[in-house]
Amino acid sequence: MISGGGTGGHIYPAISIANALKEMHPDTEFLFVGAKGKMEMEKVPEAGYKIVGLWISGLQRSLKLSNLMFPFKVASSVLKSYVLLKKFKPDVVVGVGGYASGALLYAASKKGIPTLIQEQNGLAGLTNKLLAKRVDKICVAYEGMERFFPKENIVFTGNPVRNDILNVYEKKAQGLAHFGLSSEKKTLLIIGGSLGARTINNAMAEGVERLLQEGFQVLWQTGKLYYEEMMERTAALASDELKVMPFIKEMDMAYGAADVIISRAGASSISELCLVAKPVIFVPSPNVAEDHQTKNAMAMVSKEAAEHVADDEAPEHLVSEAIMLLTDVNRQDLLKENLRLLAKPHAAQNIANEVIGLIK
Repeated sequence: MISGGGTGGHIYPAISIANALKEMHPDTEFLFVGAKGKMEMEKVPEAGYKIVGLWISGLQRSLKLSNLMFPFKVASSVLKSYVLLKKFKPDVVVGVGGYASGALLYAASKKGIPTLIQEQNGLAGLTNKLLAKRVDKICVAYEGMERFFPKENIVFTGNPVRNDILNVYEKKAQGLAHFGLSSEKKTLLIIGGSLGARTINNAMAEGVERLLQEGFQVLWQTGKLYYEEMMERTAALASDELKVMPFIKEMDMAYGAADVIISRAGASSISELCLVAKPVIFVPSPNVAEDHQTKNAMAMVSKEAAEHVADDEAPEHLVSEAIMLLTDVNRQDLLKENLRLLAKPHAAQNIANEVIGLIK
């Protein structure tokens, strides 16, 4: 059983772990457990796996009536987890973060079922910190995680990513054709995370005309929340050089088409982009615990593997930085090379091996 979700940063690693296990042992049976109403309930079945939803959600930072339901949601989710465990009889339960994984792994550890958690960030999430002393293995992507977890249970594996992005340079022509883009122009890819990023979207809505005038083409994932607004704001610019989409499912094609990428700096995004090895400008989200996306981004900048624009500076500087990088081939080559040095292409297989080890 594999549990977790809420954002693509949790969901795609979970799917990657399942795919790696399936490749090693094709007869493996899987059951995913997520939170009702969250994006994993859509994305996991699209990947070919069955998922069951728990009635669980996080506490709101502001004082809201929905917070009063939190204890009841936790109790309900733990009880349902016991029922699912009894019915499915898993050999191992894997958690990738999120409240659903907290309920399931708590129940699994109480029943003595082997458990493993995967922490994507250099700053451990609340659910994984609470589970740390209960689980058998903790797979991490950053060094120094003994600050949060028992040292003896930590395994340094890297973050799992989708297999289809391992050879995106071979998909350049295919990617351009897929999105109806020209092979004669440089392509800027904008990805603000699976849910979108308001600051990045606003900066692009204000500056995308300049990019087009400079002779570049733009492939822009707005996120579903912002799609209609961004389409309205750029309606006068409609052209073959501007592709605005709510969500890009074929990310391997998008990465293949891209010459430069603008992205948030979540841990999973960084792990993917190291493997993609295309020049990237990180715009860290300020709306995360302890500003960990900025820490992620600056770690990359310190190794000359990425550029950085702060969220509050994006409206004024992001488009200018993108144009500068799109026109500086030497800088692009340096970033590509340093990104490749940081890539961990076998993370999913490493985690799968730890899972199999727990069964044995």
